[in-house]
Amino acid sequence: MQIGEAGRTPPDLRRRAAAALALAALLAALVVVIVHVLQNPGRVLIALALVVIAVIAGWTALVNRRGRRIAAAAAGILALAGIVVLLIGSVAELAVLIGLMVLSTVSARVALGRDLAPVRKGARSVGPSRHGVLLMNPWSGGGKVKQFALEDEAMRRGIRSVVLHHGDDLRSLAEQAVADGADVIGMAGGDGSQALVADVARQHDVGFVCVPAGTRNHFALDLGLDRDDVVAALDAYDAAVEWRVDLAMLGERVFVNNASLGVYATVVQSDAYRDAKLATTAQLLPELLGPNAQRFDLRFTGPDGADTRSADIVLVSNGVYRLDRLSGFGTRERLDAGVLGIVSMTVDRARDVPGLIAAEATGRIADFRGYKEWTAREFVVRSGDELVNVGVDGEALALPPPLVFRSLPGALRVRTPLHAPGASPAAVAAPGIWGATAALTRVLAGRPAGRPAPAEA
Repeated sequence: MQIGEAGRTPPDLRRRAAAALALAALLAALVVVIVHVLQNPGRVLIALALVVIAVIAGWTALVNRRGRRIAAAAAGILALAGIVVLLIGSVAELAVLIGLMVLSTVSARVALGRDLAPVRKGARSVGPSRHGVLLMNPWSGGGKVKQFALEDEAMRRGIRSVVLHHGDDLRSLAEQAVADGADVIGMAGGDGSQALVADVARQHDVGFVCVPAGTRNHFALDLGLDRDDVVAALDAYDAAVEWRVDLAMLGERVFVNNASLGVYATVVQSDAYRDAKLATTAQLLPELLGPNAQRFDLRFTGPDGADTRSADIVLVSNGVYRLDRLSGFGTRERLDAGVLGIVSMTVDRARDVPGLIAAEATGRIADFRGYKEWTAREFVVRSGDELVNVGVDGEALALPPPLVFRSLPGALRVRTPLHAPGASPAAVAAPGIWGATAALTRVLAGRPAGRPAPAEA
């Protein structure tokens, strides 16, 4: 059975009351802000200036060493202290404002439910799996498999569990599960493991279940799963929603999220990165982006058809990440558009730092002059280096060029529970503040807050 707009029902009294509360709290928050600005215009301007100084100082500290790093860090700390001092006179107002925004957000979630989630192309209702198998990585996510008793929970639902042991080959285990008759296979682990099992599901055209038992679970988030409710993901083996999503390939390797080259890919190559991410990044950034840093040899064709000979960061993603504004930042609105999302960034060490800081501080990174973003079905990166560092779904690799990326549209039959949130933050946040306000108004009037199906890619 296809799933569409018709499945959305008018809101009940509880949701209408929540919409009224969300709108009232939002209006009250705006009043608090306006009154504060009118009473203290000078203080607000100084606080904004100090925020900019703190961000610039922080960036300067990251890309320099020794004396410059110490001086920049001290300037940043002083700027932050100044912001705190300015806010002390209005702690009560700040607390009220935060409380109103939290109340408005929580109430809006209750009021809108899943109504703002986009209608998935080709989504359909499916029955329970006949022979479901769940592969589990017991070390992933700090031991979430044991923490949430996933083996017992799977057994209770009639799902066969396959737990990895040291020395096991995950692909071979997934292949064996399909050979033994599994009609749905799933993975409880991080995104690298998800990609490997998803590739097996793709090759045999069986249903796939993502169980967010990793550390970050970006794929699960963009599938519209609740990452905090690991056990609930097992309900996808029961009656569920199934639709086709894209995968991406680097050479013959499938990935579900993204592959990064340049700065980040080099940082994750460090042996110390997994145990001390922030410290390792702070140590390596001066070498990678500092005044004397050497350019990366990454050559590719840009969105205008011109050849690019260098970039500090290249990100190739399975679908398009929202990176141009803060709402839904770092998530994907769609996983079924059939394209790679490509982002490149080049930083001129001498003159681009202020512009980059301003773009980051305002959530408008796309306005930075060294930033480019486009889509393609296939993308090739060339290099004169023998090996190129690449971070693929968080895993550090070194691969010989050329690196050939391509999209696999609709390659994976993914299943999610009927009760899952249903959309990533980017998808839900797509209407913006005015669109959300309009949706709340419709709910308050007793009408569905729905949104149209996405346009075809």
